[in-house]
Amino acid sequence: MIDLAGKVVLVTGGSRGIGAAAVRALTAAGADVVLHFGHRRDAAAAVAASVADHAARAPGVGRCLLIDGDLEDPAVPARLWASAVAWQGRIDVLVNNAAVAEAAGIDETTAQWSAVWDRTLRVNVIAAADLCREAIGHFRSRGGGAIINVASRAAFRGDDPPYMQYAASKGALVALTKSIARGFAADGIVAYGIAPGWVRTEMAEPTIAARGLAALTHDIPMGDMAPPDEVAQVITFLASGLARHATGTTIDINGASYVR
Repeated sequence: MIDLAGKVVLVTGGSRGIGAAAVRALTAAGADVVLHFGHRRDAAAAVAASVADHAARAPGVGRCLLIDGDLEDPAVPARLWASAVAWQGRIDVLVNNAAVAEAAGIDETTAQWSAVWDRTLRVNVIAAADLCREAIGHFRSRGGGAIINVASRAAFRGDDPPYMQYAASKGALVALTKSIARGFAADGIVAYGIAPGWVRTEMAEPTIAARGLAALTHDIPMGDMAPPDEVAQVITFLASGLARHATGTTIDINGASYVR
């Protein structure tokens, strides 16, 4: 079993889906976790309560701190990082999971097209990069640390036309991860990417309802979407430090629907 006792992890977008599963998996492994959320305070509180309940029944489970912040606001990443560090005096692992996935087809008005592209790049790339910058400075002063960026299968195979901006943002996140791995390994800093395909999360439910599960999984050889707990276990493994020489790698979790 992976033991993360003594580690402090910041997870963005931890109120639902992959983020919530990661918070639960990381705390179950013993890490103290800062759960960032944007607007879903009730959902974030429910995740934190489930962690606290587990800790009461299973000694060794880590604690959870909630911090809110809209990553579309350019001032939020630095404030979030400072608040997260203040809790325990350090952060050992950053998990950039928060993202938006809004549709904007080429027939939208220019204003709508631009608004969605701007918001997508701000949240999915620039806010993540700002947090990576904060993390790198902090990790260099402490002799190292780990960054785990949650990208997407779309970074490699693209996405449907209304979601080109989402694919572009995730491609940028993969390139950012590789650059950090190459540029800061000598400082003891490692960086990994995760590239899920379809994951059975709350975010996916409206699309499942609109298009049907069969239509979304027809090209997945395993025949189903990945459960969020599977993605969370990969994040937990990478946070453990057991695969430091895999730095720069992006791990695919897509049921063999895209094999590189």
